[in-house]
Amino acid sequence: MSFQEVHYRPVFGRILAVVTVVVCALGVVAVIWSDPVSALRYVWPILLVAVLAWALFWRPSLRVQQHGITVENVLRTRFVPWPAITAIDTRYSLTLQTADGRVPVWAAPAPGRHRTLGLAPKDFDGIGGSARGGAGELRPADALTVPSGNLAQLIRGHWERLRDAGAFASGVDPEASTTTWHWATMASLAALAVATVVGLLI
Repeated sequence: MSFQEVHYRPVFGRILAVVTVVVCALGVVAVIWSDPVSALRYVWPILLVAVLAWALFWRPSLRVQQHGITVENVLRTRFVPWPAITAIDTRYSLTLQTADGRVPVWAAPAPGRHRTLGLAPKDFDGIGGSARGGAGELRPADALTVPSGNLAQLIRGHWERLRDAGAFASGVDPEASTTTWHWATMASLAALAVATVVGLLI
């Protein structure tokens, strides 16, 4: 079964991250230039905003691979093998349902109301049967013309083909799923938050 890997990062999020980091960098330069002594107090919140922007808007990604799905979120990265997936949901964001719990995909949130107002029945053509609820209903976030729905259909399609081919018959290897915490990011955010509080209080 041929397979082409897909790596998704939202373009708008990356643009927002770059713009925010550039503005923060200019802010740091301006603070240091105007008053180097005061910069020791006020530079930390600016740096905190820059790191937050990078973690929230640049880092999140989704990689659909031959042996599973890698979901990179703000504080951790999770690898979910295909057999571990029990359902694919789009209620609040693209979410992988597994026996161990839900794995939300920050890179593919459900679209806002303004984006779903223009959806037409043709936007739902060809959606896999596993997307439908008990009454056969579909959510606006399942539409193929929005990122959450397009990626969900891509994942559902391959997952359904594997399921129908009997690829899950051997069960789930509990050690195949992995979680990697982003300790450096958490430590940086915590240190900058403490420095911000201390700087503003002294």
